[in-house]
Amino acid sequence: MDRRDQNPIHVARAPTHPTLLYDAECGFCRRRVRRWRRAIGDRVTFACYQAAAPVYPEIPRERLARAVHLIRPDGAVLSGAEAVFELLALRPALRPLRALYHAFPPFAAISEWAYALVARHRSLVSRLGRPWRRYRVAARRLRRSTASK
Repeated sequence: MDRRDQNPIHVARAPTHPTLLYDAECGFCRRRVRRWRRAIGDRVTFACYQAAAPVYPEIPRERLARAVHLIRPDGAVLSGAEAVFELLALRPALRPLRALYHAFPPFAAISEWAYALVARHRSLVSRLGRPWRRYRVAARRLRRSTASK
């Protein structure tokens, strides 16, 4: 049985816009959300699950703590890699990733496995990303300084 078919959740109080619930206590999660917010804009509402959990009692807190959850306007709830691909599909250029996820089960399985691996080791992944972030900040500063000359 496909993981995506197990325990589907629908919420009674469906939002008017897609809503992504994430862990606000996780630095890695907050950085991803900042990046997605810049890329997607106001087409989705971002909310920390710690504050939104009482609004959506149908989603167990344990599940919310393990993965991002995207609540669609029809009340359907997606989680993990599937939620990320649905979120990214709000940018037309990234819609093929969602299509690939749904059309090619091995891609979906590998995506969910990779998502779960990163989710279980968020603090380690976050620490590993620090040198890259420092490089990006330095490169941005260099571009600004050369552009102003």
